[in-house]
Order: sequence, then C-alpha cells, then structure tokens
Amino acid sequence: MTLDKKTIWKIIGIITAAAIIFAIFRNFSTVMGFLAGLAAIFMPFAVGAAIAFVVNVPMRAIEKKLFSKSNKLKKAHRPVALILTLLIIAAIVAAVVILVVPQLVETIKNLGSRIPEFMDKAKEYIENLFKDYPQIQSTISKLSIDWSGIMTSVSGWVQDGVSSTIDVAANAVNGIVSAFIGFVFAIYILIQKERLGNQAKMILYALAPEKIADRTLEIAAQASRTFSSFLSGQCLEAVILGCMFAVVMLILRMNYVALISVLIAFTALIPLVGAFIGCFIGAFLIFMDNPVQALVFVIVFLVIQQIEGNLIYPKVVGESVGLPAIWVLFVVTIGGKLMGVVGMLIMIPASSVVYALFRESIVKRLRSRSKRVQKMFFRRTANPAPPAAVPAASETNGDTK
Repeated sequence: MTLDKKTIWKIIGIITAAAIIFAIFRNFSTVMGFLAGLAAIFMPFAVGAAIAFVVNVPMRAIEKKLFSKSNKLKKAHRPVALILTLLIIAAIVAAVVILVVPQLVETIKNLGSRIPEFMDKAKEYIENLFKDYPQIQSTISKLSIDWSGIMTSVSGWVQDGVSSTIDVAANAVNGIVSAFIGFVFAIYILIQKERLGNQAKMILYALAPEKIADRTLEIAAQASRTFSSFLSGQCLEAVILGCMFAVVMLILRMNYVALISVLIAFTALIPLVGAFIGCFIGAFLIFMDNPVQALVFVIVFLVIQQIEGNLIYPKVVGESVGLPAIWVLFVVTIGGKLMGVVGMLIMIPASSVVYALFRESIVKRLRSRSKRVQKMFFRRTANPAPPAAVPAASETNGDTK
C-alpha cells in the first residue's frame, strides 16, 4: 500500500476514532452523565419545538381559512391566528376541566365509601350462590377484610410520601420552569417559522451538496405532512369516538357519562390500546354501581370499537399513516417500551415516513429491472409512473408493502 498523503490521513482518522471510542467506553458513566446533563439543558427547547409543531397544525388551518390575499388583516395574520389558536386550545382544556374534574372528585370520594359496601354485598351474593354447598359457604363466611389495617397501611404510605415533599416540590418547580421556557420558545418558533425555515435552508445548502440538500427537504416535507395528518386525524377520530360513547350512554341512561366519554376520547389518542384503557376504567366505575350495566357497557364498547375501526378510522385518518396493521402493532410496542405513551404517538408517523421512503426505493429499483421483473409486480398502464414515483394500490399486481 502506498503511503501517500490521502492514505496517511485515513490512517490518522481511524486511529483517532478508535481512541475516542476506547475513551468513551473507559469512562462510560462519566460520558452518560454528561449526556444526561446536556439533555436536561436542551429538554425545554425540545419540548418547545414539539409544542410548536402541534399548535402549528390548527394554526395553519386557521390561517388558510380566515386570511386571504385581499384580507385587511393579512399583515397581522400570524399573531391573530396564533392568539385564536391558543384561545381555542385554552377553551377546550377549560371545558374539559369544568366538565370532568368535579365529577372525578365526587367519584373518588364515593368510591371510598362504596368499596366496603360493595365487598359485603359481593360476599353475601356468593354465600347465597353456594348455599347448597355448606363447606364452601363456611369458608366464605370466615373471610373478612381488615379495613382498619388497610387504612393504617394507607396512612403509612401517605406519611412516607409527605417525607419527600421537598423533593417533589423542587421537581415540580423545575418542571414548571421548563414548561414555561418551552412554551415561550414555541411561541417564538410559530411567529418566526418562515424566517427560521429559510435560515435552515441556507445552512443546509451552504454545508451540503445540492442533491443531498434537495433530498433532505423532500424527506422533511414528507415527515411534516405525515405527522400533521396523523395528529389531526387521530384527534378528530378521538372526538368522534367520545361523542359516540356519550350519545349511547345517555340513551342507555348509564352513570358517569361525561367522565367516561371524555376519558375514552383522551385515551383513544394512544394508538391501538388507548381506548381499551378507557374502557377498563369506565367499566370499573360503572361496576361499582351496577354490575349488569357494566357488562352492557363492555358490550357497547366492543360494538362501537368495531364500527370505529372498520368505518370511521379509515375515513378520518385514511392512508395518512400508510403502515400495514402488523407494522403498526410492532412500532407501537417498540415505542411504548422505549418512551412510554409519547413513544407510541411518535413511532407510528416516524415509522410511516421510513416505510414510505423504503417502499419508494424498492419500487424505483424494481422499475429499473428487466421487463420480466416489472411484469411480476406492476400492471401495464397507458401512462406509466416515473421511476421515482410510488405506484398506487391499483397499479400493483402484488403486495409491495
């Protein structure tokens, strides 16, 4: 091998990279602590960017609907649209709080007094059920619940919790400060989003080759469309689902209508498993009052879920995500393991972007193959799509997904 200048620099680069990797593994705990501290510093700004992205979805719709070129408020459309968006979000949150919180507090108070009564009734019901079996009845009659002992244990847990009040308060203050910084940063992004976007483009085209910069912007635009469509569709679908439960529960004269319908609407934002969490909590609350009504509620939930999954969700969300059901289940599971509920919400649109890019690459490669290979996967069309385009569902002979 000739040791020219280029080869020498490659060797120096390899040695330097190996030394850095060795140093990182040798001081792994220190490096992780440094990264954790760095993440804590930038976390408010990451939260602010996430808030800006979410708020920008309704804000962009308001700008398109209310402001036109001939509108006198065109110059002030950005602050006006931002204020209207924040007012709408605040009104929704206030309505939910006013509607749900009083009933939630009352429900929690009532559960404390109803649980002992419910357990006594359940014990009496079981005794009557097995009255023809003296041995089983004798065993059940000996069962007792030491409520005073339970309350003593609860009091001990409360005292342990009070002992760490200072740490909790400090964390709460830090969380409030971080949330405030993130909110202010989000407002700045929303007001200056075009300017910030142009600055990012300038930096991208200045530092990267033109083809890479163009491809990066295409991917960013596709990711933005996918996330926006998923967010708006998921929210609309959750509202429709909550309204359906509210109407059916009112018709059947069930208890906790407002609390359960709002709870199901919020939990439905979590893909696949969210609505079932709301169903479990709602069935438990109704079961404490009327077990038969709780069974009816579960049946109603299963029926509405079938209607929502087969009719409403495909129409509302449509193909905005574009992932097959098996991959949705996979990415939701992975996202939940990595980042909890936030991971579930992020992984579906993020994976759909990766899926679309990978599918586009595969289709492009297949179209560059021989005619025999193309006939295996694509139907003949009068105007075939360009090589870089992803074929529509009607164009494909097999399942390219």
